[in-house]
Amino acid sequence: MQSAKEAQAAASNPVGLSWDEIKRRFEAQNPTLRADAINVEEMKAEEITAYLRPNPQFALNTDGTQLAPYRGYWRPTAGTQVSPNFSYLHEREGKRELRFASAKQGTQIAASQHADLERNLLFNLRSQFVSTLQAKAVLALTKEELDYYDHLISISRLRFQKGDIAQIDFDRIELQRVQYESDLEAAIVNLRQAKIMLLQLLDDKTPVERFDVKGDFDFSDQLQSVEAFQQIALATRPDLMASYQSVQQALTNHRLAVANGSTDPTYGTWFTYNPSFNNLYDHVALGLSVSIPLRIFDRNQGEKARTQLDIAKNQRQEDAVNAQVFSDVDSAYVQVESTLNLLRPYKAKYLDQATRVRDTVTYAYQRGGASLLDLLNAQSDFRNVELAYLQLIGTYLTAAGQLNLAVGREVIQ
Repeated sequence: MQSAKEAQAAASNPVGLSWDEIKRRFEAQNPTLRADAINVEEMKAEEITAYLRPNPQFALNTDGTQLAPYRGYWRPTAGTQVSPNFSYLHEREGKRELRFASAKQGTQIAASQHADLERNLLFNLRSQFVSTLQAKAVLALTKEELDYYDHLISISRLRFQKGDIAQIDFDRIELQRVQYESDLEAAIVNLRQAKIMLLQLLDDKTPVERFDVKGDFDFSDQLQSVEAFQQIALATRPDLMASYQSVQQALTNHRLAVANGSTDPTYGTWFTYNPSFNNLYDHVALGLSVSIPLRIFDRNQGEKARTQLDIAKNQRQEDAVNAQVFSDVDSAYVQVESTLNLLRPYKAKYLDQATRVRDTVTYAYQRGGASLLDLLNAQSDFRNVELAYLQLIGTYLTAAGQLNLAVGREVIQ
């Protein structure tokens, strides 16, 4: 298992950024996440508007100013009447409080949706982080295999110089090195591309050559039951929480629609100077009024019916999200479990066998006890097993990220 272990150690190089550091940078710098966070603040500001009282109304009326002389008399302001008026709409049935409750629930929904966006974006980030670790491990393995193959070429050159193998066999071994060189260049390109995509998600302008990551490129054999993960998901999934909050907001909106169907009186008062009343001694006067709209035709019937239907719609959507949570957890759990079933025999048996076969055939070939074909086949089998093991670890870590996404938080590091 030496090659795979060394490749995993290379992926865990302590020089780069860890997953926690990558995640913190992402949460601080990702433009999509930051823009959505502003949306939550906007919803918070709408709570202020929803809780505002109606503004009082002020009016100033004047009348009775004489514009032209009449019968020889012109006293323009003698009969001028001045009347300032104040009025205020009184909202009944708790309309203001219900508007505030609905706006506050809207903020809670926006916050849950923001958490759900972050959950999905972190999964993409985690997948790219795993891809970068895998590319590092594959590159380390490819370099090691190239070094080992150069060792085989050195052995073959000694045998050729001694006359143990023909020129054509030695040429075939050297020509096979082209494949390892090609694999090395491909591994270098893949690692660079993985880093570029990770930097793009981070909105980071750091040059690729100065950017690196570190982490445990390995798997954990410990796995809780699917029921335990389902219970965690029901308690933590932000999209499920948002669907529940939408039902509560729909209930509040229906209560608000019913309240909006009630009558709101408008109270008014005014002070009149020099009024033209029949009372000749009434030089200043005070007036009061109450205006009550008659809700005969419009009692907000349409909005009441719409909000009632909206309650049922949001309840059905909550049921759908609840079912989706169970489906997501089950699917992700099966993928993790299946990958673990493949990884266990690799770690327990196949890696040791591949190493043992390669070393045994190499030893025999060095002493003339194995053919060139046996050597090339043993080296190819070793490479395939080692590469498959690293790819399975990458598949496991991606599946673990999918399970974290389904559950709503990191349950597998």
